[in-house]
Amino acid sequence: MTPEEQDRSGDHQVPESLGDVMSRVARELQQEHGDVEATLQGITRAAVDTVPGADECGISYVIARQQVEPRAWTSDLPKTLDALQGTLGQGPCLDAIWDDVVVRVPDVATEDRWPEYSRQAAALGVGSLLCFQLFVEGDHLGALNLYARRAGAFDAVSEDVGLLFAAHAAVALAGAEHESNLLAAIDHRDRIGQAKGILMERHKLTAVQAFDLLVRASSLTNRKLRDIAEELTSTGSLATREAG
Repeated sequence: MTPEEQDRSGDHQVPESLGDVMSRVARELQQEHGDVEATLQGITRAAVDTVPGADECGISYVIARQQVEPRAWTSDLPKTLDALQGTLGQGPCLDAIWDDVVVRVPDVATEDRWPEYSRQAAALGVGSLLCFQLFVEGDHLGALNLYARRAGAFDAVSEDVGLLFAAHAAVALAGAEHESNLLAAIDHRDRIGQAKGILMERHKLTAVQAFDLLVRASSLTNRKLRDIAEELTSTGSLATREAG
């Protein structure tokens, strides 16, 4: 049987091209529809399936170059390793990745840029790692961190594929956050509308008068308008003074 006949018979599967892989990943991530946490988790799973050499993946946000906040992970190992950088105050997310789009560590056991982090990571069974910048917004950074159990697991192909993957992931994450913000804004608007309706019915007010009353309560209590509306629709009570 020729290779072409094997392909048609299903005995031999033609590997996906990188373009096909990224198109499939993009479609999968878009299915999360504004769920930021689900998108983050989807990115970590897809990264391990896509980037050659990757065994585990974690996504962390770095705040003010000091605080590391793990956001998604494929197991406890990347979660622990990402958080370790914040505890030690050293590691790829807190150092070079701010200045470089990608950081590759061929052998964690011999890495001397972050000696204590490298020692503990190696002790946990990590042989090599590959980190990518997802986004930078002011002093906030998002990092995609890939881990392998053996040294030398990542090569130039891993880096090229990872860069392309990170670009697609960043777009998907930005889209999810934008949609999430839109959904939240709609929810807040609807909740304010419900609160206005309660006041209009209770006090025989016009829509403008009811909204003014909500704004006045917000000002008197030094609380956000949406929180005032949430409390009114949930409890039926409208706060008129700041809690002491």
